[in-house]
Amino acid sequence: MFDYRNNLKRILNQTAGDEKSLKNGLAAIKLILGMTADTDANNSPESAKNNVEVDFQQLNLLLKSLTRFIINTADLSAKNSALSAIQQLTLTPSINKEYRQNLVDLKKALNSAPATKDLIDKKVFEQALAPIKKPQRDYRKGKRYTVIRLLTGCDLINDSNRTVFTLTESQIHSLNLKSGDIVEAIPEDKNSHYDATILRVVGFRDLPSMEVDAISTFKYAVVQGRSGHLAITRNAQGKKLRIHGKQILLPVDSSKYWDENIRLTDGSIVDLAWYDGDVRLKKNPAEAIQIRWVYQLEQPKDPQIRKKKTKKEAKDTKVPRLEMDLHYQRVGIAVGDNQNEAILESVVNRYHGIPIPIDAFQGKKKVIENQIKDLDIVILVTAFAAHDSTWNISEFANKYHIKFAVSSSKGYQAFERALYRAENGLPAYEGNQTINYRLADK
Repeated sequence: MFDYRNNLKRILNQTAGDEKSLKNGLAAIKLILGMTADTDANNSPESAKNNVEVDFQQLNLLLKSLTRFIINTADLSAKNSALSAIQQLTLTPSINKEYRQNLVDLKKALNSAPATKDLIDKKVFEQALAPIKKPQRDYRKGKRYTVIRLLTGCDLINDSNRTVFTLTESQIHSLNLKSGDIVEAIPEDKNSHYDATILRVVGFRDLPSMEVDAISTFKYAVVQGRSGHLAITRNAQGKKLRIHGKQILLPVDSSKYWDENIRLTDGSIVDLAWYDGDVRLKKNPAEAIQIRWVYQLEQPKDPQIRKKKTKKEAKDTKVPRLEMDLHYQRVGIAVGDNQNEAILESVVNRYHGIPIPIDAFQGKKKVIENQIKDLDIVILVTAFAAHDSTWNISEFANKYHIKFAVSSSKGYQAFERALYRAENGLPAYEGNQTINYRLADK
């Protein structure tokens, strides 16, 4: 028979005179007396396994402390109280191995629980590393519109020649749209900054000259001069700015293009646009000509600001440079889904080129052609490109006499070598052949 005498003595000794303690003591005594009701059942192995002497005061403290700690993981007093209660419960004489091990595991979990700040930092870090999900587009909802190009941006008109949307230059610049292009677009009701999103270019139609104002452009214009006295006379290829056959010196007011992302200084590259019929072109071209696009290039450092080089910068300066200068040529980087784009753009910037991303997963030939036809160099990264797009890019590069090379790897050096081969007219594919990549003089 189960010897309950020592347990009853211990319960009576630990029972205080308050109502709560008396109730807990009575419940414990009833539990002990219930163990003697059936001698055979109490002597069975299964019953002996489940008989555990419980210190209700410590158990109650453990539950309260755990509740406080779960609500506020920064409450160290709650954590310490819970650990103390666990320690007392594991010292209970008749507790079996299973329950003791559960208490030990709970103690380990509490000790390893991170603080609130660590949890927040971890969540922020995980969110930063999480892949950005592209918004799902239902192409069946897209409606067709005709593009009417403006000096900056464009209008989308319907079959009744009514303007439905007006888009900014940043929305359409990469598509190289022109008046007459037929596009499919859907409205963006959730974003107040964008009226519509163009899904794809599906065709072209000639528009009557009476309906469209003719626009001339001057691409890759170079801004020259010092602060407050900037002007444009030529582009990156050395072509002079002329309007109606007359050479123009165009003053540039940098205050109109100065914010956190745009900063016009000596050496900036821009696109210009103007209406051919603007009467101001004769007397004051600066009022008629607008800057359509500012290319994001590495800004020259202010010589008056001297900063100590960090270890990383000092290491970067030791990376060997190839003997190459792109002279602000427009370099198309054919990748898919903007993968590794920042690293590859840094290579182009290093050799004074203008990096332009090309979505090599876009299968529509018309879209790919519009992205390629105005470029100077195209580098295809086959590790990222779709198979059908690879042939289209090569075909259009040959059609428009664009310098072309292939990088079979996404690595920095492989892309740099492909850029060197394209610029110097060397084979597009490196393969197993030996090519001399000349290094710049130190």
